[in-house]
Amino acid sequence: MSRSRKSKPQREFSAQRVKNAAKRKKRIHTVKIALATLVATAFAVLFLMPIILTITNSFMSSSEISANYGSVFATNSRGGKVYISEKVNLKFIPDMVSFSQYITVLFKSPEYLLKFWNSVVLVGPIVVFQLLVAALASYGFTRYRGRIREIIFFSYIILMLMPYQVTLVPNYLVAGWFKTLDTYWAIWLPGIFSPFAVFLLTKFMRRIPTSVIEAAQIDGAGEWQIFKRVCMPLCKGAVCSAAILVFIDYWNMVEQPLILLSDAEKHPLSVFLSKINSGEIGLAFAVATIYMVPSLLVFLYGEEYLVDGITYQGGIKG
Repeated sequence: MSRSRKSKPQREFSAQRVKNAAKRKKRIHTVKIALATLVATAFAVLFLMPIILTITNSFMSSSEISANYGSVFATNSRGGKVYISEKVNLKFIPDMVSFSQYITVLFKSPEYLLKFWNSVVLVGPIVVFQLLVAALASYGFTRYRGRIREIIFFSYIILMLMPYQVTLVPNYLVAGWFKTLDTYWAIWLPGIFSPFAVFLLTKFMRRIPTSVIEAAQIDGAGEWQIFKRVCMPLCKGAVCSAAILVFIDYWNMVEQPLILLSDAEKHPLSVFLSKINSGEIGLAFAVATIYMVPSLLVFLYGEEYLVDGITYQGGIKG
């Protein structure tokens, strides 16, 4: 019996080995976290640099911008771009803060505000009604399944996988048949019935346990009550996620207005930004900064909902 038991030095040696192994494992884990943090920080800096550069340069004067980036935006006598032989001076801190660009954009040139309002008019109804259509359609796909409905849902997925450039010509032809070309309806209708939000909400609603819906039916709830008081509250995160993604997608649209709206007065600011000539680079920085504000505010306000809507697996959270 005494042979099967370890002596005190042996027990202490074994305990020390376990402690050393735990310390090594902890050090390795710490090093991995540090490396991952450094890599994430490097990518974050790379992604944020253009945004920071745009915001800071919007407070520069036109002469300073020309001195730093003149070679980038230089053109020849025919209006074409020239070869850049000089080094560009990327500058994050202006020599003297100037608000002249914002004064011009906000007070002296109403054209920019008109284009900004066009963006709001185009995107707002798309976000609201796409979510409304998607919520109702998703509930139908979730509650009533069958071969025909699965085929329709599969068609939604196929349409969602297609880039918008592929469906742009059919949309143009359909808009011509419905006499909606050169009107906001040419942008609204394809956006409202876009399949993305339907797909996202359907996959989310199908994760809701059937026991929750059955309990509501036992309590006497009808389909509208189940949709309004059970499914939609549980899908709040997914709805917010879809709203954020749809808003950012259509807020930056360019191809649709260029093809479907021939009247330049109806174009959003995203299209107008690409048309600012080389003599208004400072204004381009200021307008781009103003144009980024809604997207940044929407993302920062709904970041928690966005993450929750993507990671939540359905059911009831405690």
